[in-house]
Amino acid sequence: MYTVKQLSGLAGVSVRTLHYYDEIGLLNPSKVGANGYRYYDEAALLRLQQILFYREIGLELAQIKDVLDSPDFDLLTALDSHRAVLTQKINRLQNLIATVDSTIRHVKGEREMSKKRFFEAFSEEKQKEYERMARLQYDPQLVNDSIKRWNGYTKDKQKEILAEAGHIYNDMVALMQAGLSPQSAKAQAAVERWRQNMRYFYEPTLEIMRGLAHAYNTDPAFMATFSSFHPDLAPYLEQAIVEFVDRLETEEIARMLAEDEESGADQHK
Repeated sequence: MYTVKQLSGLAGVSVRTLHYYDEIGLLNPSKVGANGYRYYDEAALLRLQQILFYREIGLELAQIKDVLDSPDFDLLTALDSHRAVLTQKINRLQNLIATVDSTIRHVKGEREMSKKRFFEAFSEEKQKEYERMARLQYDPQLVNDSIKRWNGYTKDKQKEILAEAGHIYNDMVALMQAGLSPQSAKAQAAVERWRQNMRYFYEPTLEIMRGLAHAYNTDPAFMATFSSFHPDLAPYLEQAIVEFVDRLETEEIARMLAEDEESGADQHK
């Protein structure tokens, strides 16, 4: 058995998060001692692992709860599915890394690279493959709605949206070069502008924003894009967005707990 503090350290999630998961019925302790302490057994650890897997691929907490509580849920099937998605990600990253390596050798004059090879990892066929992967990893309806929403804008509007995003990233670089930390008020205000810009594509939930923050600083395609603004922009963005999401999540948890306490008080009146 593990205490909530031990599980927090083991899984790398905060104690407050585990309390919140208990509050919403996503991860209940295996037993609660007479002293009120929560204890978790191996089954609870495996369920938490599934929660973290599903969060990693962008599912909402409510969606994760529905999946895990479904009578059809099977742990081994879920693990096989996670492995397939992760393997697809690895293959995509390996293709991108191979393209980057070939480009480096070309730029250094070590080996000639065909112009077609420059864009091999970004071909239309590959883009369709990434789109299929996105539908596997995220809510297919969310992906379809996002594509439909983007295609519904005029070409001028699309240019305006992308230009606005560019301004935000350039402003982030300016803040970084001015020595302001990702946690500073100005950096956090820039993240809020980024969130509003993302709404042109879809509603950026906390889980999606956290996933994007991680991808910005680990996915070669994202890293290459942000490096064109500044070599250190990707890690700066990740830290700024994570700080932003952590603050919103803390506020949301505090609000939910306050509502629960108020509801409990009303029931005892």
